[in-house]
Amino acid sequence: MAGCIMALVCAGTRAAEQPAVLDHVVVYREAGRYGGWPANHGMWSWGDELLVGFSAAYFQRKPPDFHQYNSSKPEEPRLARSLDSGRTWTIEAPPSLRPPEQGGAAITPLREPMDFRHPDFAMTIRLSNIDKGASRLFYSTDRGKTWKGPYEFPLLGQPGIAARTDYIVNGPRDAFVFLTASKRNGKEGRPLCARTTDGGLNWKFVAWIGEEPEGFAIMPSTVRLSPARMITAVRVRQDDRHDWIDVCETRDNGAHWRRLSRPAPSTGGHGGNPPSMVRLKDGRISVSYGYRGEPYGIRARLSEDEGKTWGGEIVLRKDGATWEVGYTRTVQRPDGKMVTVYYFPEDAAKERIIAATIWDAGVRRR
Repeated sequence: MAGCIMALVCAGTRAAEQPAVLDHVVVYREAGRYGGWPANHGMWSWGDELLVGFSAAYFQRKPPDFHQYNSSKPEEPRLARSLDSGRTWTIEAPPSLRPPEQGGAAITPLREPMDFRHPDFAMTIRLSNIDKGASRLFYSTDRGKTWKGPYEFPLLGQPGIAARTDYIVNGPRDAFVFLTASKRNGKEGRPLCARTTDGGLNWKFVAWIGEEPEGFAIMPSTVRLSPARMITAVRVRQDDRHDWIDVCETRDNGAHWRRLSRPAPSTGGHGGNPPSMVRLKDGRISVSYGYRGEPYGIRARLSEDEGKTWGGEIVLRKDGATWEVGYTRTVQRPDGKMVTVYYFPEDAAKERIIAATIWDAGVRRR
């Protein structure tokens, strides 16, 4: 296994490089709370207006190999909004985004089709910690100020669907979603592609993304490159010692997928960390992720050939107090700068925050 990983490092990545890190910003900090996992919720942008979801759990000291939050208390959904391209943030807790077990509306079938092309549209599909194997859909047409839902999301013939928000809009009623399903043995997990052509009233399984893994392959993050071609980055764990990020591609609009490259040969251990993939305005591809080995922090890589090969690892920060870090979401601002949001431990003995790094990806070399 080690030889395979080393060969991929040599073939698919280049020496480390550093962009200009412009600023680290605190998005959310609350005494006694554990801000966590933006990748589970989603991030959206409308010009200089940015919106990102995350969980507000309750901080609790535990042995160092455990997440430091109280699992007997709710992980409450929160949103952070910036109107100045990520420099400052305000925290929102819309009642319409609460799940039923936290006083929100009951889960119902979607009866009216969504308009994916609405200029202020946002959708989030998230796994439920209450209904094992089930996921729920919410959507908004006012930039996340109010939400409709929760709506049932189908199991697509699988024993369980553990959704995190990743979708591509094809038309007003047409969208792909990229999800994680349980493996045949009921364990986590295997990525798949599903599609609706009627605004979400019905969803159909399209294809598995890769073969069923020995460990898990989960949490895809996808970009479209052409009418027929998409690439998705997935978090992979082989065993307790090996975790990385793979990129898979389809050249027939989702019907078939194959592995393309390995941008991050290691994500540091502790089960690894999910990727956030973005296509830049100049055509390059960015992948950001948390690194859960020492030095704990946030990293990224860039590709100039649509994901075939990757530049050196970009260290956005390396000052995390412990391994509980990452779950990034990244967007590109209108001025070309990048905004990467993640959860972060400033102090191992204190609450976890949500932070953002604003950075400059430079210019395309080719």
